[in-house]
Amino acid sequence: MPEERIEVIAYSGHRGEETPRVVVLRQKKIDVVEILSRWIEENAENRNRRRFFIFKGSDGIVHRIFYDEKTMEWYEG
Repeated sequence: MPEERIEVIAYSGHRGEETPRVVVLRQKKIDVVEILSRWIEENAENRNRRRFFIFKGSDGIVHRIFYDEKTMEWYEG
């Protein structure tokens, strides 16, 4: 699946970590019901970090999204 930029409403905790709360996919608003998994990947060459989340949405589907720290954008993929 190609990476698609998406809109995310996130909560920033006391440590500054972004946690998605609402995701807009293909013009449909989906509430994050439960975060099932989260991890960070870092590219060894350019040190770019991505924060990945797998979550169950209010639509009943499990989604995978990530936040790219370099571009400061959220993506589905």
